Amino acid sequence: MLAQRPRIQRRAVHGVLLLDKPIGLSSNDALQKAKRLYRAEKAGHTGTLDPLATGLLPLCFGAATKFSQISLDADKRYLATLKLGVTTTTADAEGEVVEAREVNATRAQVEAACAQFTGLIHQVPPMYSALKRDGKALYEYARAGIQVEREARSVTIYGINITGGEHDTWTLDVRCSKGTYIRTLAEDIGRLLGCGAHLSALRRTGSGALTLAGALTLEALAEMTEPERDDALQPADTLLADWPVVRLCTEDADRFLTGVRRRTPLPDAAHVRVYGPEARAFLGGAHITAGELISTRLLSPLEVQGLLVQDTNPKEVKAATP
Repeated sequence: MLAQRPRIQRRAVHGVLLLDKPIGLSSNDALQKAKRLYRAEKAGHTGTLDPLATGLLPLCFGAATKFSQISLDADKRYLATLKLGVTTTTADAEGEVVEAREVNATRAQVEAACAQFTGLIHQVPPMYSALKRDGKALYEYARAGIQVEREARSVTIYGINITGGEHDTWTLDVRCSKGTYIRTLAEDIGRLLGCGAHLSALRRTGSGALTLAGALTLEALAEMTEPERDDALQPADTLLADWPVVRLCTEDADRFLTGVRRRTPLPDAAHVRVYGPEARAFLGGAHITAGELISTRLLSPLEVQGLLVQDTNPKEVKAATP
């Protein structure tokens, strides 16, 4: 009879982990491994990163999970490696080769092709993607040999810079809006060059204001003690770091946490982060309209207290005022 694995004693953990996801793991696989290491009660990631991609995957724990959508909606940055002359069934290195062509493109021609895809563009989502249709991911249809009609979507490419490469292999620094399919971008660039292309490697380097600076691998986390892992977490309000700060007295803070609107002399603001009188008493997100502070996403009193107890060595978050 096989011995049962010891049951993990879960605990309340609050904060954001900047994970450097390895190749071969899905975002959810990486999340579950990190959640197990932290023994966290509650955790979530901030947007899917393909198994073949590496790089920045912010993971939210506890109170921070309430703000994961902010990172999901944020602009992204990638290092993308283009392989010219070869097209595949999936537009990346995982697929089967569809066609191979001779490559005669120069660096100047690659740069010119990239320039054609900057600004507001329209992309047709690839069949090998997690986008759902009638409750099923598109890749499930693709694996069954079924093609599904997809509508083009508007995305914005803020810039594409060549960081290295030659002949048939080029590395691009891509800054783009959420929802951009880099595999599709690689395929479209290859089509414009007349030789075809696929994405041979992808590394996410940024999500909003977050970067790989300070990001940790799963291996590094596994070698840490639990206090060291806790210390590696960014504050739960990290994802709101560029929002203006509003600080409330104890009475107003207590009422704000119940959802009651508070009068304020501050000017209108689409987003603010709200704190109680204690330096790190983060209460949640709100907006200011016509002299009223109106909550949009609140922490529970238990979560607020948990942050104060956990944050014995507080990390600074950039402050501002409306």
